Amino acid sequence: MPVLDRQNDVFVLDLGGGENRVDRDWVTAVDAALEEVEEAEGPRALVTTGRGRFYSNGLDLDRLSAHEEERHEFTVRVHGLFARLLCLPVITVAAVQGHAFGAGAIFSLAHDFRVMRADRGYWCLPEAGMGMPFPRGMAALVQARLAPRIAREAMLTSRRYGGAEAEAAHIADRAVAEDAVRGTALEIAAAHAAKAGDALGTTKARMFPGVLAALRDVGTAQG
Repeated sequence: MPVLDRQNDVFVLDLGGGENRVDRDWVTAVDAALEEVEEAEGPRALVTTGRGRFYSNGLDLDRLSAHEEERHEFTVRVHGLFARLLCLPVITVAAVQGHAFGAGAIFSLAHDFRVMRADRGYWCLPEAGMGMPFPRGMAALVQARLAPRIAREAMLTSRRYGGAEAEAAHIADRAVAEDAVRGTALEIAAAHAAKAGDALGTTKARMFPGVLAALRDVGTAQG
């Protein structure tokens, strides 16, 4: 399960060493971590990362299939988490050390910056290949973060982007060696820790008003 630690001015949210599937417990843990970061005082920033093969392998579809009655409530909670991260009043950096698929890839887009491993690991939106429509909020987030041509390719073809390809497509800000992923993310975060505060959160909210509205609209979260 996700665990929050702090290294000087940078909070580090370790998503875990497994597939880091987005399920109810994962959402609860990440949301609690974001609340702690948000309520802290002084200079601070946030880095999220995983351990092993996966940054996050997306939604726990097996549980959703087995508990269809939970789908709408859970989708709303995931959207709310992404909205919170998108306008968190600190600089956020995703240290994508392994695969990021589906909701895990979109979670990375809710960060301000992304660092990926250059030699192994894919960033991918597999929904089209799985016959799954994107919820409106997630679609809005992808389209706001990526250039139109890249968003079209990622959403319609389920292309898998390696680190270097993701950097070229501006999905990732940096693609670096495996042993430099976390360190590079920490450097970026620490360099901007002094900017934390309400003004930064307000600026983020004003950058993405349409995305936040889509993510927070319970009536359209599934449609």
